[in-house]
Amino acid sequence: MNLTIDIGNTLQKIAVFNNDECVHCQSFPSVTEEILIAVLNQFSIKYSIISSVAELDAQVIAFLNVHTKIIHYTHQTKLPVTILYKNAATLGLDRIANAVGSAALFPAQNVLSIQAGTCLVLDFVNKNGEYLGGSISPGMKMRFEVLHEKTKNLPLINIQKVSFTTKGTKEAQGTQSFLGTDTQSSLSSGVINGMCYEIDGFIESYKTNFENLKVILTGGDAAYLQNSIKNTIFAAPNVVLKGLNEIIKYNV
Repeated sequence: MNLTIDIGNTLQKIAVFNNDECVHCQSFPSVTEEILIAVLNQFSIKYSIISSVAELDAQVIAFLNVHTKIIHYTHQTKLPVTILYKNAATLGLDRIANAVGSAALFPAQNVLSIQAGTCLVLDFVNKNGEYLGGSISPGMKMRFEVLHEKTKNLPLINIQKVSFTTKGTKEAQGTQSFLGTDTQSSLSSGVINGMCYEIDGFIESYKTNFENLKVILTGGDAAYLQNSIKNTIFAAPNVVLKGLNEIIKYNV
């Protein structure tokens, strides 16, 4: 079995794969040695790999080096996709893993992966298995925080307390009403609908340039957006973790 770890800006995730099947997945504020001990006591782990946007915990690395065969994931690691980014060394390892995972979900097809997390990140892999690039913009929480911090009177919205309308009403195409009737609902409409219109606009641009496009929506905030996006999308959690598993398989 393979252990994959994704150290993100907000959460840290681990997953255990038995070949292609994810048999265990959890999220934590921080992955610790104690957490890894529990996982290794439950599963027979042979290989491990970490993608991180932050500095790695030396204790965690040391533990994995002793108890697993760790794949040291860098920009030099062999990949099942071809990276055509102008400067691959500046490309986040999480974005590379996401591209690998997307290509594995839809092999030999044009795939656009949309990660809705700390940032809204789009990554595109063409049908030839070539990663071409994408885009990065602020994520949902960041947008709410900036509106609050850069103004004098706008409140900070807690996304978990945002009220949604029922899908299928006449209010726009999704769950968040387009018409804000007070400050909170105006902020929610602006941020959530704004992100959905942004996503739909990008999807239309990609569809114009790449035939038979498959679109994946993933990330912690995907649930707030998926019912408001008019284009056909595939909800696929943990694409980065799947991509890391594919990288292990490709290297061993």
